[in-house]
Amino acid sequence: MANSCVGAGTIVAVATAPGRGGVGIVRLSGDEAVRIAGELVEVRGALEQGRARLGWVRDLACGGEWAGGGDGRGVGSGRGGGSGRGGGSGRGGRIDEALVTAFYGPRSYTGETVVEIATHGAPVVLEAVVRGAMERGARLAEPGEFTQRAFLSGRMDLTQAEAVRDLIAAKTLDQARVAAQQMGGALARRVGPSKERLLRLIALLEAGMDFASGELDDVEVVAREEIAAEISAVEEPLRELAGTFRRGQLMREGAAIALVGRPNAGKSSLFNRLLERERSIVTAVAGTTRDTVEESVAVGGVPVRLVDTAGLREVGGASGVSIDTAEAMGMARSREAMAEADVVVVVHDASVAMTGEEMALVEGLEGGGLARPYVLVFNKIDLVEERRRELTAGVVGTSAITGEGLEALREAILEWLGGAGSVAEVGMLNNVRQQEAVGGSMEALSAAAAANAGGMPHEVILMDLHGALRGLDSLTGVTTAEDILARIFATFCIGK
Repeated sequence: MANSCVGAGTIVAVATAPGRGGVGIVRLSGDEAVRIAGELVEVRGALEQGRARLGWVRDLACGGEWAGGGDGRGVGSGRGGGSGRGGGSGRGGRIDEALVTAFYGPRSYTGETVVEIATHGAPVVLEAVVRGAMERGARLAEPGEFTQRAFLSGRMDLTQAEAVRDLIAAKTLDQARVAAQQMGGALARRVGPSKERLLRLIALLEAGMDFASGELDDVEVVAREEIAAEISAVEEPLRELAGTFRRGQLMREGAAIALVGRPNAGKSSLFNRLLERERSIVTAVAGTTRDTVEESVAVGGVPVRLVDTAGLREVGGASGVSIDTAEAMGMARSREAMAEADVVVVVHDASVAMTGEEMALVEGLEGGGLARPYVLVFNKIDLVEERRRELTAGVVGTSAITGEGLEALREAILEWLGGAGSVAEVGMLNNVRQQEAVGGSMEALSAAAAANAGGMPHEVILMDLHGALRGLDSLTGVTTAEDILARIFATFCIGK
């Protein structure tokens, strides 16, 4: 359904997760929120900003009518029978107890007047409240419309609105921390200095064009060297910001890690160890795993989809090995998992020598047709002490029995993920829209620099600078012509 009505009228929706629970909340937003809430819930006294009031949800299906007067804000006084925690209103019944809280605009989530009605989390009660609100003039909110209204009213920018979704979807504490930083405006603050400097440059060139008239047309009010220095100063922080995209996206979307290797190398044992529970079946019989097994786990704060795969081995030819259809299908899925993985963990049984097939696999990951980031693991290192001396840079020794080397394995995986587990860097790009916005801005700045170096008129340079500004605007909100004019007037004291 198109959002043609977004921003119009009063909206209502259940704000808590679907299902039964101890508490459920119905949220209204709009000019009529208080009036509608007053017709649904019997509350004693006026609703005050941010203060919860105890009340009762009226049983509208049984002809419940408001017994008391109004308080000037659409909420009745509760007179007309019964008080405290029991009794009826005298005109119809009550179906649940409620806490009603009002947030008057602009001091609310949406910037409009918001009323939240908290009842017990019975779906039938919540549905009755929503239906009652719709019968009294509210309409059902579109998905995300409360947050969209917050954006339209200027309560948050687009990056903060996106962070609301990210926080709700967070699976790890580090994901939640990053989303909370974005909700607090971390990305907007990081972009802010570059945007402000770009605005000053645009204002400077616009004002210079205004002043350079008549016989001064050929005079450059702003030197080419100064323009070049300013463009470079705007571009450098944006280049650093663009470099955060991979880490930010991994923190938001997670990563896929595939454990591959020959049968009986200990892939499933390592898989269980990393999960810290018994998920894959482990036996001494080679080829126990016939299909991929997937589970979610956090590695250094990064949400990871860990994939245990069927063992890979050479079939037919000189090997003389034959396999059944199920194992062949499992091996095919193992290769698919490798192709889709962000990092491949190649598990080798340290108690035996590496085979040509394993070496070919590693070479393929290094630069062949299946080039992927990978970690080579010598597993069962506890069984062969001398193999420890063979461990070189990039090779991790592990023991699924004792747990040795597991932390080193996690660190090696995180290193390939670009240190994404660290949330020390504040304000990262974490989705394609943000990446394209910054990338588009940087392209426009490069074009402006080239135009300036080529001696193009300031009008041409300004076209590219405005293009760069539009890219940043898609992150932080639109800059109007009045914003630029205000800077021109303030900088040059036009009119004096």
